[in-house]
Amino acid sequence: MKNNRRDFLKMSGIAGLGIMGGGIFPTPASASEKPRLHNGNVDTEKSIIGQYGPWANSRNSGRLPSLSFRRDEFTDLEGWRKRAMDTILDRLGLPELGPTPEVTLHHTYTYDGLVIEEISWQLPYGRATKAIVLKPVNAEGRLPAVLAFHDHGGNKYFGVRKITKTGDDQHEMMADHQKNYYEGRAWANDLAKRGYVVMVSDTFTFGSRRVLMEDVPEDQRKGLTDGDPENPDNIKAYNSWASDHEHIMAKSLFCSGTTWPAVFYAEDKVALDILVGRDDVDADRIGCGGLSGGGMRTVMSAGLDHRVKCAVCVGFMSTWTDFLLNKSFTHTWMAYVPRLPDELDFPEMLGLRVPLPTMVLNDEDDFLYTLPEMKKADGILQEVFAKAGAADRYKCSYYPGPHKFDKPMQEEAFSWWDQWLKS
Repeated sequence: MKNNRRDFLKMSGIAGLGIMGGGIFPTPASASEKPRLHNGNVDTEKSIIGQYGPWANSRNSGRLPSLSFRRDEFTDLEGWRKRAMDTILDRLGLPELGPTPEVTLHHTYTYDGLVIEEISWQLPYGRATKAIVLKPVNAEGRLPAVLAFHDHGGNKYFGVRKITKTGDDQHEMMADHQKNYYEGRAWANDLAKRGYVVMVSDTFTFGSRRVLMEDVPEDQRKGLTDGDPENPDNIKAYNSWASDHEHIMAKSLFCSGTTWPAVFYAEDKVALDILVGRDDVDADRIGCGGLSGGGMRTVMSAGLDHRVKCAVCVGFMSTWTDFLLNKSFTHTWMAYVPRLPDELDFPEMLGLRVPLPTMVLNDEDDFLYTLPEMKKADGILQEVFAKAGAADRYKCSYYPGPHKFDKPMQEEAFSWWDQWLKS
Protein backbone atom coordinates (compact mmCIF):
# COMPACT_ATOMS: atom_id res chain seq x y z
CA MET A 1 0.00 0.00 0.00
CA LYS A 2 1.39 3.39 -1.00
CA ASN A 3 2.62 5.47 1.92
CA ASN A 4 1.58 2.66 4.24
CA ARG A 5 4.32 3.40 6.79
CA ARG A 6 3.49 7.11 6.88
CA ASP A 7 -0.23 6.43 7.16
CA PHE A 8 0.36 3.81 9.85
CA LEU A 9 2.36 6.20 12.01
CA LYS A 10 -0.25 8.89 11.51
CA MET A 11 -3.05 6.56 12.52
CA SER A 12 -1.09 5.23 15.48
CA GLY A 13 -0.81 8.77 16.77
CA ILE A 14 -4.52 9.29 16.34
CA ALA A 15 -5.13 5.94 17.96
CA GLY A 16 -3.40 7.16 21.07
CA LEU A 17 -6.24 9.62 21.55
CA GLY A 18 -8.99 6.98 21.72
CA ILE A 19 -10.68 5.42 18.70
CA MET A 20 -13.44 3.46 20.18
CA GLY A 21 -16.94 4.26 20.82
CA GLY A 22 -16.07 0.58 21.68
CA GLY A 23 -13.73 3.84 23.82
CA ILE A 24 -10.20 3.21 23.07
CA PHE A 25 -6.81 4.43 24.09
CA PRO A 26 -6.78 7.47 26.36
CA THR A 27 -3.10 8.37 25.90
CA PRO A 28 -0.67 8.27 22.97
CA ALA A 29 1.84 5.48 22.76
CA SER A 30 5.19 6.72 24.03
CA ALA A 31 8.36 6.52 22.01
CA SER A 32 9.48 3.61 24.15
CA GLU A 33 6.26 1.70 23.45
CA LYS A 34 6.13 2.13 19.68
CA PRO A 35 9.16 -0.07 18.85
CA ARG A 36 7.30 -3.02 20.41
CA LEU A 37 4.92 -2.92 17.43
CA HIS A 38 6.02 -4.77 14.30
CA ASN A 39 3.56 -5.89 11.64
CA GLY A 40 0.86 -6.23 14.27
CA ASN A 41 3.05 -8.20 16.67
CA VAL A 42 4.67 -7.36 19.99
CA ASP A 43 7.64 -8.49 22.03
CA THR A 44 6.11 -11.69 23.39
CA GLU A 45 8.79 -12.04 26.05
CA LYS A 46 7.44 -9.06 27.96
CA SER A 47 4.01 -7.85 29.02
CA ILE A 48 2.61 -4.39 29.64
CA ILE A 49 2.31 -5.26 33.34
CA GLY A 50 5.82 -6.65 33.60
CA GLN A 51 6.42 -9.89 35.48
CA TYR A 52 2.79 -9.93 36.60
CA GLY A 53 1.66 -10.62 33.04
CA PRO A 54 2.39 -14.36 32.84
CA TRP A 55 0.82 -14.92 36.27
CA ALA A 56 -2.35 -12.97 35.39
CA ASN A 57 -2.64 -14.69 32.04
CA SER A 58 -2.11 -18.14 33.61
CA ARG A 59 -5.45 -17.83 35.41
CA ASN A 60 -7.25 -18.73 32.18
CA SER A 61 -4.55 -19.86 29.74
CA GLY A 62 -4.38 -23.52 28.84
CA ARG A 63 -8.09 -24.12 29.37
CA LEU A 64 -11.34 -23.24 27.69
CA PRO A 65 -13.46 -20.70 29.58
CA SER A 66 -16.14 -22.42 31.66
CA LEU A 67 -19.03 -21.36 29.39
CA SER A 68 -17.27 -21.66 26.05
CA PHE A 69 -19.44 -23.42 23.47
CA ARG A 70 -16.22 -25.10 22.33
CA ARG A 71 -16.22 -27.29 25.44
CA ASP A 72 -17.22 -30.89 24.81
CA GLU A 73 -20.00 -30.89 27.39
CA PHE A 74 -22.02 -28.26 25.48
CA THR A 75 -24.00 -30.08 22.80
CA ASP A 76 -27.38 -28.34 23.15
CA LEU A 77 -27.01 -24.96 21.42
CA GLU A 78 -30.04 -23.30 22.96
CA GLY A 79 -29.37 -24.69 26.42
CA TRP A 80 -25.80 -23.42 26.29
CA ARG A 81 -26.87 -20.04 24.94
CA LYS A 82 -29.39 -19.44 27.73
CA ARG A 83 -26.86 -20.32 30.41
CA ALA A 84 -24.15 -18.16 28.87
CA MET A 85 -26.44 -15.18 28.27
CA ASP A 86 -27.82 -15.31 31.81
CA THR A 87 -24.26 -15.20 33.08
CA ILE A 88 -23.06 -12.33 30.92
CA LEU A 89 -26.12 -10.24 31.74
CA ASP A 90 -25.42 -10.83 35.43
CA ARG A 91 -21.76 -9.86 35.01
CA LEU A 92 -22.68 -6.72 33.09
CA GLY A 93 -25.05 -5.37 35.72
CA LEU A 94 -27.53 -4.29 33.09
CA PRO A 95 -29.45 -1.16 34.10
CA GLU A 96 -33.24 -1.14 33.74
CA LEU A 97 -34.33 1.70 31.44
CA GLY A 98 -38.08 1.08 31.52
CA PRO A 99 -40.48 1.13 28.56
CA THR A 100 -39.52 2.37 25.12
CA PRO A 101 -39.47 6.18 25.31
CA GLU A 102 -41.55 8.46 23.13
CA VAL A 103 -39.72 9.70 20.04
CA THR A 104 -39.73 13.37 19.08
CA LEU A 105 -39.34 14.25 15.40
CA HIS A 106 -37.51 17.57 15.11
CA HIS A 107 -36.80 17.95 11.38
CA THR A 108 -37.38 16.08 8.12
CA TYR A 109 -35.60 17.07 4.90
CA THR A 110 -33.89 15.62 1.84
CA TYR A 111 -30.20 15.63 1.03
CA ASP A 112 -28.19 13.77 -1.58
CA GLY A 113 -30.99 11.41 -2.51
CA LEU A 114 -31.98 10.63 1.06
CA VAL A 115 -34.84 11.49 3.37
CA ILE A 116 -33.28 12.47 6.68
CA GLU A 117 -35.06 12.64 10.02
CA GLU A 118 -33.57 14.26 13.09
CA ILE A 119 -35.15 12.66 16.15
CA SER A 120 -34.58 12.36 19.89
CA TRP A 121 -35.80 10.48 22.94
CA GLN A 122 -35.42 10.90 26.69
CA LEU A 123 -33.93 8.13 28.81
CA PRO A 124 -34.39 8.06 32.61
CA TYR A 125 -31.03 9.84 33.06
CA GLY A 126 -29.00 12.45 31.23
CA ARG A 127 -29.97 14.74 28.40
CA ALA A 128 -32.07 13.59 25.45
CA THR A 129 -30.49 11.17 22.99
CA LYS A 130 -30.27 12.60 19.48
CA ALA A 131 -30.38 10.35 16.44
CA ILE A 132 -30.50 10.54 12.67
CA VAL A 133 -32.55 8.26 10.42
CA LEU A 134 -31.72 8.00 6.71
CA LYS A 135 -33.54 6.25 3.87
CA PRO A 136 -33.81 6.65 0.08
CA VAL A 137 -36.09 9.29 -1.35
CA ASN A 138 -39.31 7.73 -2.67
CA ALA A 139 -38.74 4.49 -0.75
CA GLU A 140 -41.95 2.56 -0.20
CA GLY A 141 -43.04 -0.21 2.12
CA ARG A 142 -41.01 -1.83 4.87
CA LEU A 143 -37.28 -1.80 4.21
CA PRO A 144 -34.40 -3.72 5.74
CA ALA A 145 -32.70 -1.61 8.39
CA VAL A 146 -29.29 -1.22 10.00
CA LEU A 147 -28.46 0.26 13.38
CA ALA A 148 -25.14 1.94 12.55
CA PHE A 149 -22.75 2.58 15.44
CA HIS A 150 -20.39 5.55 15.48
CA ASP A 151 -16.81 5.14 16.69
CA HIS A 152 -14.94 6.62 19.65
CA GLY A 153 -12.05 8.31 17.84
CA GLY A 154 -10.90 10.16 20.94
CA ASN A 155 -13.72 12.58 20.19
CA LYS A 156 -16.64 12.57 22.60
CA TYR A 157 -17.93 15.94 21.48
CA PHE A 158 -19.31 14.26 18.34
CA GLY A 159 -21.46 11.18 17.89
CA VAL A 160 -23.82 10.64 14.96
CA ARG A 161 -21.98 13.16 12.78
CA LYS A 162 -18.94 10.88 12.63
CA ILE A 163 -20.56 8.54 10.10
CA THR A 164 -23.29 10.70 8.54
CA LYS A 165 -23.47 13.80 6.38
CA THR A 166 -26.68 15.81 6.40
CA GLY A 167 -25.69 18.91 4.43
CA ASP A 168 -22.89 20.69 2.59
CA ASP A 169 -21.94 22.63 5.75
CA GLN A 170 -20.22 19.66 7.41
CA HIS A 171 -18.04 20.55 10.40
CA GLU A 172 -14.38 20.62 9.38
CA MET A 173 -13.42 18.18 12.14
CA MET A 174 -15.95 15.65 10.88
CA ALA A 175 -14.71 15.99 7.31
CA ASP A 176 -11.21 15.20 8.59
CA HIS A 177 -12.53 12.36 10.75
CA GLN A 178 -14.26 10.69 7.83
CA LYS A 179 -11.16 11.16 5.68
CA ASN A 180 -8.95 9.51 8.33
CA TYR A 181 -11.15 6.53 9.19
CA TYR A 182 -13.65 6.06 6.37
CA GLU A 183 -11.76 7.15 3.24
CA GLY A 184 -13.85 10.31 3.09
CA ARG A 185 -17.20 8.55 3.21
CA ALA A 186 -20.21 9.08 5.43
CA TRP A 187 -20.82 5.36 5.32
CA ALA A 188 -24.27 5.46 6.94
CA ASN A 189 -25.45 7.61 4.02
CA ASP A 190 -23.97 5.28 1.42
CA LEU A 191 -25.59 2.25 3.04
CA ALA A 192 -28.99 3.94 3.16
CA LYS A 193 -28.77 4.65 -0.59
CA ARG A 194 -28.68 0.90 -1.20
CA GLY A 195 -32.26 0.60 0.05
CA TYR A 196 -31.99 0.59 3.83
CA VAL A 197 -33.41 2.53 6.72
CA VAL A 198 -30.26 3.42 8.67
CA MET A 199 -30.39 4.85 12.16
CA VAL A 200 -27.41 6.36 14.00
CA SER A 201 -27.81 7.49 17.60
CA ASP A 202 -25.48 9.20 20.05
CA THR A 203 -24.39 6.81 22.75
CA PHE A 204 -23.50 7.30 26.40
CA THR A 205 -20.95 10.16 26.89
CA PHE A 206 -20.87 11.08 23.18
CA GLY A 207 -22.51 13.93 21.27
CA SER A 208 -25.84 14.84 22.82
CA ARG A 209 -25.09 12.32 25.62
CA ARG A 210 -21.73 13.83 26.57
CA VAL A 211 -20.97 15.16 30.04
CA LEU A 212 -21.30 18.95 30.11
CA MET A 213 -19.09 21.20 32.18
CA GLU A 214 -22.06 22.86 33.84
CA ASP A 215 -23.06 19.50 35.32
CA VAL A 216 -19.80 18.68 37.14
CA PRO A 217 -18.21 20.45 40.14
CA GLU A 218 -16.16 23.48 39.20
CA ASP A 219 -12.97 21.97 40.60
CA GLN A 220 -13.29 19.12 38.07
CA ARG A 221 -13.66 21.33 34.96
CA LYS A 222 -10.02 22.35 34.45
CA GLY A 223 -11.22 25.85 33.67
CA LEU A 224 -13.42 24.74 30.75
CA THR A 225 -16.93 25.93 29.98
CA ASP A 226 -19.62 24.85 27.53
CA GLY A 227 -19.47 28.18 25.65
CA ASP A 228 -18.79 28.48 21.89
CA PRO A 229 -19.27 24.73 21.56
CA GLU A 230 -18.57 24.29 17.80
CA ASN A 231 -15.19 26.02 17.97
CA PRO A 232 -12.48 23.45 17.06
CA ASP A 233 -10.14 24.64 19.82
CA ASN A 234 -12.88 24.26 22.41
CA ILE A 235 -13.80 20.83 21.04
CA LYS A 236 -10.19 19.65 21.30
CA ALA A 237 -9.96 20.96 24.87
CA TYR A 238 -13.23 19.20 25.75
CA ASN A 239 -12.08 15.92 24.20
CA SER A 240 -8.87 16.06 26.22
CA TRP A 241 -10.90 16.60 29.39
CA ALA A 242 -13.33 13.80 28.45
CA SER A 243 -10.46 11.38 27.88
CA ASP A 244 -9.09 12.08 31.35
CA HIS A 245 -12.61 11.72 32.77
CA GLU A 246 -13.14 8.17 31.50
CA HIS A 247 -11.59 6.43 34.50
CA ILE A 248 -13.78 8.55 36.79
CA MET A 249 -16.92 7.57 34.89
CA ALA A 250 -15.95 3.89 34.86
CA LYS A 251 -15.24 3.77 38.59
CA SER A 252 -18.47 5.60 39.34
CA LEU A 253 -20.41 3.09 37.23
CA PHE A 254 -18.78 0.23 39.13
CA CYS A 255 -19.86 1.89 42.37
CA SER A 256 -23.43 1.97 41.12
CA GLY A 257 -23.40 -1.75 40.36
CA THR A 258 -23.16 -1.52 36.58
CA THR A 259 -20.48 -1.33 33.88
CA TRP A 260 -19.77 0.81 30.86
CA PRO A 261 -20.50 -2.01 28.37
CA ALA A 262 -23.83 -2.56 30.11
CA VAL A 263 -24.83 1.08 29.70
CA PHE A 264 -23.82 1.00 26.03
CA TYR A 265 -25.85 -2.14 25.48
CA ALA A 266 -28.88 -0.84 27.37
CA GLU A 267 -28.92 2.41 25.38
CA ASP A 268 -28.36 0.65 22.06
CA LYS A 269 -31.17 -1.75 22.92
CA VAL A 270 -33.52 1.23 23.28
CA ALA A 271 -32.35 2.50 19.88
CA LEU A 272 -33.04 -0.94 18.42
CA ASP A 273 -36.51 -0.95 20.02
CA ILE A 274 -37.24 2.34 18.29
CA LEU A 275 -35.86 1.20 14.93
CA VAL A 276 -37.77 -2.09 14.99
CA GLY A 277 -41.00 -0.25 15.83
CA ARG A 278 -40.92 2.05 12.81
CA ASP A 279 -43.63 1.65 10.15
CA ASP A 280 -41.04 1.74 7.35
CA VAL A 281 -38.85 -1.04 8.81
CA ASP A 282 -39.10 -4.80 8.32
CA ALA A 283 -38.43 -6.05 11.86
CA ASP A 284 -37.28 -9.42 10.51
CA ARG A 285 -34.46 -7.85 8.48
CA ILE A 286 -32.35 -5.87 10.96
CA GLY A 287 -28.58 -5.48 10.95
CA CYS A 288 -26.00 -3.61 12.99
CA GLY A 289 -22.35 -2.71 12.70
CA GLY A 290 -19.62 -0.17 13.15
CA LEU A 291 -15.91 0.55 13.48
CA SER A 292 -13.82 0.40 16.64
CA GLY A 293 -16.04 1.52 19.51
CA GLY A 294 -18.87 0.80 17.08
CA GLY A 295 -17.36 -2.65 16.64
CA MET A 296 -17.33 -3.20 20.38
CA ARG A 297 -20.97 -2.12 20.57
CA THR A 298 -21.68 -4.57 17.73
CA VAL A 299 -20.18 -7.39 19.81
CA MET A 300 -22.54 -6.56 22.66
CA SER A 301 -25.73 -5.76 20.73
CA ALA A 302 -25.43 -8.52 18.13
CA GLY A 303 -24.25 -11.04 20.69
CA LEU A 304 -27.05 -10.38 23.16
CA ASP A 305 -30.02 -9.15 21.09
CA HIS A 306 -30.93 -11.62 18.37
CA ARG A 307 -33.37 -9.32 16.69
CA VAL A 308 -30.15 -8.34 14.92
CA LYS A 309 -30.18 -10.81 12.04
CA CYS A 310 -26.89 -9.77 10.42
CA ALA A 311 -23.87 -8.16 12.12
CA VAL A 312 -20.61 -6.61 10.95
CA CYS A 313 -17.93 -5.97 13.58
CA VAL A 314 -15.11 -3.75 12.26
CA GLY A 315 -11.82 -3.09 14.01
CA PHE A 316 -12.67 -4.53 17.41
CA MET A 317 -11.86 -8.20 17.64
CA SER A 318 -9.16 -9.89 19.68
CA THR A 319 -8.81 -11.94 22.87
CA TRP A 320 -8.71 -11.14 26.57
CA THR A 321 -5.10 -12.35 26.50
CA ASP A 322 -4.23 -9.66 23.96
CA PHE A 323 -5.73 -6.95 26.14
CA LEU A 324 -4.12 -8.36 29.29
CA LEU A 325 -0.57 -8.83 28.02
CA ASN A 326 -0.27 -6.40 25.14
CA LYS A 327 -2.96 -3.87 24.44
CA SER A 328 -5.08 -2.66 27.36
CA PHE A 329 -3.11 0.61 27.18
CA THR A 330 -4.64 1.23 23.75
CA HIS A 331 -8.19 1.00 25.09
CA THR A 332 -10.28 2.83 27.64
CA TRP A 333 -12.52 1.30 30.30
CA MET A 334 -15.43 0.81 27.92
CA ALA A 335 -14.76 -2.79 26.90
CA TYR A 336 -14.22 -4.60 30.17
CA VAL A 337 -16.63 -6.81 32.11
CA PRO A 338 -15.33 -8.01 35.51
CA ARG A 339 -14.99 -11.81 35.91
CA LEU A 340 -16.35 -12.56 32.42
CA PRO A 341 -12.98 -13.80 31.06
CA ASP A 342 -13.33 -16.82 33.38
CA GLU A 343 -16.44 -17.81 31.45
CA LEU A 344 -16.17 -16.49 27.89
CA ASP A 345 -13.29 -15.22 25.79
CA PHE A 346 -13.93 -11.87 24.14
CA PRO A 347 -14.97 -13.20 20.70
CA GLU A 348 -17.34 -15.66 22.34
CA MET A 349 -19.59 -12.75 23.33
CA LEU A 350 -20.22 -12.19 19.63
CA GLY A 351 -20.47 -15.96 19.20
CA LEU A 352 -23.58 -15.98 21.39
CA ARG A 353 -25.53 -15.09 18.25
CA VAL A 354 -24.61 -18.29 16.37
CA PRO A 355 -25.99 -19.33 13.83
CA LEU A 356 -27.03 -15.81 12.78
CA PRO A 357 -24.86 -14.27 10.00
CA THR A 358 -21.78 -12.58 11.43
CA MET A 359 -18.85 -10.81 9.79
CA VAL A 360 -15.59 -9.54 11.30
CA LEU A 361 -13.33 -7.13 9.41
CA ASN A 362 -9.75 -6.63 10.64
CA ASP A 363 -6.86 -4.38 9.65
CA GLU A 364 -3.55 -6.22 9.64
CA ASP A 365 -1.57 -3.26 11.03
CA ASP A 366 -4.17 -2.20 13.57
CA PHE A 367 -2.29 -0.66 16.50
CA LEU A 368 -5.05 -1.68 18.90
CA TYR A 369 -4.42 -5.43 18.68
CA THR A 370 -1.74 -7.95 17.79
CA LEU A 371 -2.24 -9.89 14.58
CA PRO A 372 -1.72 -13.32 16.19
CA GLU A 373 -4.47 -12.65 18.74
CA MET A 374 -6.81 -11.25 16.07
CA LYS A 375 -6.29 -14.52 14.19
CA LYS A 376 -6.83 -16.50 17.38
CA ALA A 377 -10.16 -14.71 17.89
CA ASP A 378 -11.07 -15.50 14.29
CA GLY A 379 -10.28 -19.17 14.94
CA ILE A 380 -12.48 -19.19 18.04
CA LEU A 381 -15.45 -17.84 16.10
CA GLN A 382 -14.83 -20.28 13.25
CA GLU A 383 -14.91 -23.13 15.75
CA VAL A 384 -18.11 -21.88 17.40
CA PHE A 385 -19.98 -21.51 14.10
CA ALA A 386 -18.68 -24.83 12.76
CA LYS A 387 -19.81 -26.68 15.89
CA ALA A 388 -23.28 -25.17 15.46
CA GLY A 389 -23.40 -26.34 11.83
CA ALA A 390 -23.30 -22.75 10.57
CA ALA A 391 -19.80 -22.33 9.15
CA ASP A 392 -21.23 -20.49 6.13
CA ARG A 393 -22.80 -17.86 8.41
CA TYR A 394 -19.43 -16.55 9.64
CA LYS A 395 -16.82 -14.68 7.65
CA CYS A 396 -13.65 -12.83 8.66
CA SER A 397 -11.49 -10.75 6.32
CA TYR A 398 -8.14 -9.02 6.77
CA TYR A 399 -7.13 -5.79 5.04
CA PRO A 400 -3.74 -4.08 4.79
CA GLY A 401 -3.13 -0.91 6.75
CA PRO A 402 -3.97 0.61 10.12
CA HIS A 403 -7.20 1.06 12.09
CA LYS A 404 -9.91 2.07 9.60
CA PHE A 405 -13.12 1.16 7.75
CA ASP A 406 -12.19 2.18 4.20
CA LYS A 407 -14.11 1.80 0.96
CA PRO A 408 -13.12 -1.81 0.18
CA MET A 409 -14.08 -2.84 3.71
CA GLN A 410 -17.34 -0.92 3.48
CA GLU A 411 -18.20 -2.60 0.20
CA GLU A 412 -17.65 -6.05 1.72
CA ALA A 413 -19.78 -5.10 4.72
CA PHE A 414 -22.54 -3.71 2.50
CA SER A 415 -22.53 -6.87 0.38
CA TRP A 416 -22.81 -9.01 3.53
CA TRP A 417 -25.84 -7.05 4.72
CA ASP A 418 -27.33 -7.29 1.20
CA GLN A 419 -26.79 -11.06 1.14
CA TRP A 420 -28.59 -11.74 4.41
CA LEU A 421 -31.09 -8.89 4.74
CA LYS A 422 -32.32 -8.51 1.17
CA SER A 423 -32.71 -12.13 0.09
